[in-house]
Amino acid sequence: MTSDAWFAGGGRLAVELGGRSFDIFCRTAGSGPWLTLLHGFPTSSWDWAKVATRLESRFRLLCFDFLGFGDSDKPRRHRYSIVEQADLTESLWRHLGVDETMLVGHDYGATVAQELLARNLSAPRVTGAVLLNAAVYVRLARPLLTQRALAVPVVGSLFGRAITERMFVRSLASVLGRPLDPAELHEHWNVISRRGGTTRVASRLVRYMAERRLHARRWESALERKDVSLRFVWGMADPRSGAHVADEIRRRIAGADLVSLEGVGHYPQLEAPEAVAAALGA
Repeated sequence: MTSDAWFAGGGRLAVELGGRSFDIFCRTAGSGPWLTLLHGFPTSSWDWAKVATRLESRFRLLCFDFLGFGDSDKPRRHRYSIVEQADLTESLWRHLGVDETMLVGHDYGATVAQELLARNLSAPRVTGAVLLNAAVYVRLARPLLTQRALAVPVVGSLFGRAITERMFVRSLASVLGRPLDPAELHEHWNVISRRGGTTRVASRLVRYMAERRLHARRWESALERKDVSLRFVWGMADPRSGAHVADEIRRRIAGADLVSLEGVGHYPQLEAPEAVAAALGA
């Protein structure tokens, strides 16, 4: 499915966060129990397109672009946070009448899922979660050079505005275990360039790396609870959060349900969509 077709299949909803209203791209499709899919940094909900078409016969899918990403608003001077993106997710659930849902989170979205799992103790809504490659244990994080540059005060903002398609494509390709077609990589660039471009606010979005350190104990503990089913679908060839993170998951979580995808890198849903869909119950 092309990105144009993906975005044509959804729309922008007004969501209030912190007393301000933002337009958020949201797409629902399929029938069955709810499945909420949370995308990574710096891409968009279109990451899930290859998997979504395989899941719609069994699930009611909710896919959306986080604030600052894809076809959602990208306020320039906003203080973005994982906590706020979790608030956004819950706002969409309320708007759509989602009482219960499974969560699927990748990369940045997996961190949002960890926050939602931690909250679920007091307000059960998440029935289970599937997490794809992410630095779920922050001490093992291996951020890209571009992410480290974006995190530098002042310099990061200038660097974000200087990012070109070539830089983006090289960075994305460096974390893949299986190459993507150049036309597909180009389309991802077009998507992150929508509505003024995620690169313009990337230095603000990348603060999530510091949040991971700040909330490490709470977010990591959320993975080790026994009251919510949890599955990990892991690209083992990911140089940033691959086999070494999978090893830590197995060490920290006795009997962890971990699906190893050999030869697959950081984006299993792009590189091996059939295997990811099967792991999600397609």
